[in-house]
Order: sequence, then C-alpha cells, then structure tokens
Amino acid sequence: MTRVTVWNEHRQERSDPAVAAVYPDGIHEAIADGLRGAGFDVGIATLDDPEHGLAEDVLAATDVLTWWGHVAHEEVEDAVVERIQRRVLDGMGLIVLHSGHHSKIFRRLMGTTADMKWREAGERERIWVIDRSHPIAEGLGDSFVLDEEEMYGEPFDVPAPDQLVLISWFEGGEVFRSGCCYARGRGRIFYFRPGHETHPTYVQPDVRRVIANAVRWAAGPRGAPIALANQQPLEARGRV
Repeated sequence: MTRVTVWNEHRQERSDPAVAAVYPDGIHEAIADGLRGAGFDVGIATLDDPEHGLAEDVLAATDVLTWWGHVAHEEVEDAVVERIQRRVLDGMGLIVLHSGHHSKIFRRLMGTTADMKWREAGERERIWVIDRSHPIAEGLGDSFVLDEEEMYGEPFDVPAPDQLVLISWFEGGEVFRSGCCYARGRGRIFYFRPGHETHPTYVQPDVRRVIANAVRWAAGPRGAPIALANQQPLEARGRV
C-alpha cells in the first residue's frame, strides 16, 4: 500500500479563529481524511514535531509527501529541507499545495522564487482540465468550481511544467497554472494551487480526487539509481 506523509505547519488553525472554524482538527486532517478514503496508508507530520516530523526513518518509509505551509516557511530547518530533497531525487513523490509554493523545498527544487500575484477576496474559481489524458485528471469533468478561494495570478515564477494538467480562472479575470507536473531525479512533483486556509477547499470532492490522483501518479521511483563507479573508456573494454 502506498504510504503518504501529510505535512502541515499547523499554526494558523491554533491561532486564528477563522481558520479553526473551517479546519478544527487542522488542515492536515482534512487532507489525510480524503487520502484515507482513497485507500492510502497515511501518516501526519507538523512543523512543531521533533525534526518537523520528518526524521530519516519517516522519509525512508514515505512514498509520497504532501506539503502545506504558509506563515512559517523560514522556520523549516535547512537540514530537513536537504533530507527531503535527497528523498525526492531518490524517488519519493512530492505534492506541494497552495501557499507551499513559497516553501524552501519547492523553491529549491524549482530553482526560482515561485512568486506570483494574489488577492484574498473569496472569489469563485473555475479549474479547467486541459490535459484529459493525464492520470491526475482521471474522474474529473471538463472543469470544476470552487465557490470561494484566494486568487493566484500569473506570472508564476516557476520553470515551464513538464506537463500542465490544470489551469484556473477567477472572477477578476486572472488565470493561473494550477496543476503543474515536474520530474526531479527519480522523483515526481505536482504543484496544486487551491487550498486557502479560510475556505473549506480540502473537503471538496474534486479537490480530494485531484490530490489522490496526484499521489498515485507520484508514488514510486522512476528508473534505476545511478551506480557511482569508476567507468573505464569503451576502448579499454573492447567495445570500439
């Protein structure tokens, strides 16, 4: 069974009544509930756990890590970020959600600022499926609607996705690349835009479906690990 570790800062749910009213058990529990319902083996880790809940043994047993962060990106220890990066390069999947675009790990793996435009206005968002053949789009229609969400707008300072699965349109007219796939080393990364903390986005069935599909797509390393060995020239091996 695919093992998923759901990581969350778990700060605003404990300090902001508006967030606690939407996610009384934490954003991580809403995400984990959807993944358990999809048949995954799910563990929880948060910022204030020892080693942020992401010790070597935890990551070694994790097939896919989901990441939600917002107000405490800089509190994530660099040693833990390096540990996650090594696991992604070795084949662990990474699903970065909403404001996790500014996390240390996502910026490091992208090599960019991951900046964009934004507006907190509780607007309607329509998410369009633009690659119906991709596994992350399985079970979705042409589009789905979130009645209230934070707006993210282009330009989005990330590398061009290897595959772009979803784009968003907002009431204010902006569009945004909301479902971006990347490969780094042997691992797969998916960035999924929705998930503002004051809206019940993570109980929405289509959002849960996208995250579950992304976990299935990202699980498991791709390709054999590189064997570090001193390689003789072909001539010396009689191959030329």
